[in-house]
Amino acid sequence: MNLDHEGVEGLIEHMEKICDEIRYNALEFSFHTRGGATYEDVLNMSDGERKLINRMMEKHFENTKATKMPYF
Repeated sequence: MNLDHEGVEGLIEHMEKICDEIRYNALEFSFHTRGGATYEDVLNMSDGERKLINRMMEKHFENTKATKMPYF
């Protein structure tokens, strides 16, 4: 892959956005588990593990919403 200066800058910006999303998701998951999984724990997970956890969280929120049970 040959990139000029602008191409490298664009690639870096794209990668920074991906990193920001990973950090946000790690913080969000740690918050919702009330520290049951630390920020570092989540960052050390594979991409596949984080996607599975996000899917589980979404299902939990949907079930909580459907049953009108409180979410703590």
